[in-house]
Amino acid sequence: MPDTDARTALVLFSGGQDSTACLAWALERYALVETLGFDYGQRHRIELACRLTVRSELLKTCPQWASRLGDDHLLDLRLLGQISDTALTRDRAIELQAGGLPNTFVPGRNLLFLTYAAALAYRRGASVLVGGMCETDYSGYPDCRDNTLKAMQVALSLGLDTPMVVETPLMWLSKAQTWALSHLLGGDALIELIIEHTHTCYLGQRGERHAWGHGCGQCPACELRAAGFAAWRR
Repeated sequence: MPDTDARTALVLFSGGQDSTACLAWALERYALVETLGFDYGQRHRIELACRLTVRSELLKTCPQWASRLGDDHLLDLRLLGQISDTALTRDRAIELQAGGLPNTFVPGRNLLFLTYAAALAYRRGASVLVGGMCETDYSGYPDCRDNTLKAMQVALSLGLDTPMVVETPLMWLSKAQTWALSHLLGGDALIELIIEHTHTCYLGQRGERHAWGHGCGQCPACELRAAGFAAWRR
């Protein structure tokens, strides 16, 4: 277990697999961890309810982190959904666009998320932002790339005139390695929590439970999660 970092961390927490792994990662390291979610008119808004369940279940599953888990925040960014004609903000089929990106890409989403997160962190006395962005197993989103996040860290620190660290613990991990990291941090209990309570499916489906969790099993998010789980269990 790493030495405890006295800083306060703010985790961008959607209630999905990746952000739950990041929350566990942060709780293992920082003295105080707060969480932040965003309502941006997402099609899979079931995640907004799941995130609260994950937080409460995490306290039962991993009580060693209870004293470190602080407040939760939810920001209304529905304007982003109003200006984004994407498969995550509209009822339309998921498909590749002419430029090679899937139409699940919401332009500016992570840039706005980090800007608002930094503003909240500044007010809350936090100096570390933790996000689940990854450019190993991902859909090619440019705002998930390492260079983008490094540039945002510099811009936020300059704009706030105070150091603001952007941590992306999953950046170079495959989905199988993310499952492995979660198991390392919280054992079988955390894996079961992720399978049962987190939400990743772009279509917002919670009905069927697969070996890897709930979801349609067909959208890009479900396919990545399922493939990563199968590779980890091999």
